[in-house]
Amino acid sequence: MRIPKAIQQVIESFERLPGVGPKTAQRLTFYLLHVPQGELDRFANAVSTLKSNTVMCSICFCVDETDPCSICSDDKRDHSLVCVVEQPLDVLALEKSGKYHGIYHVLHGKIDPLNNIGPDEIYIRQLFDRVKQPDSVIREIILATNPTMEGEATAMYISRQLRNDDGDLIITRIGRGLPTGADLEYADPTTLERAMEGRSNY
Repeated sequence: MRIPKAIQQVIESFERLPGVGPKTAQRLTFYLLHVPQGELDRFANAVSTLKSNTVMCSICFCVDETDPCSICSDDKRDHSLVCVVEQPLDVLALEKSGKYHGIYHVLHGKIDPLNNIGPDEIYIRQLFDRVKQPDSVIREIILATNPTMEGEATAMYISRQLRNDDGDLIITRIGRGLPTGADLEYADPTTLERAMEGRSNY
């Protein structure tokens, strides 16, 4: 059976998404064929306006509707506490716990030499610049990169650089609750709360 071109194009589009294999792409595509046209139009519109209706925060580099983002512009948050994460999804995961009231810094990646990703390819320098600002109120940096080999290397690099620049800054690492190799994105709120509470000097 020859697959219609319109269907094949959607299948190929889904296959480009991370974690989506050929069979999953086919299932999703044929599912959409049975969705009412109005719902399909809303889905297509949501995807087409995804980038145009969002911006990257110029302070923490998270994604929001405004710049600065809703967290950075919230006076009720503790701006002396900065949690460093790899991706915007990690911010969402930590916010779901409801126990963290500081602000964030999103790296948009991790140091990964095997894939030619060094400190200059992610938003590490911008973190150092935030700490060095004359009017900075930052007193603690929480390193919440994922407990993978690359995540640990990233945390270690940041810690060493910050200690060289500012000896008075408190640098901690999220601790108990997160198994080695796990991603923040998939952790439940209770686990994240325990990890945040169990952070240690780094």
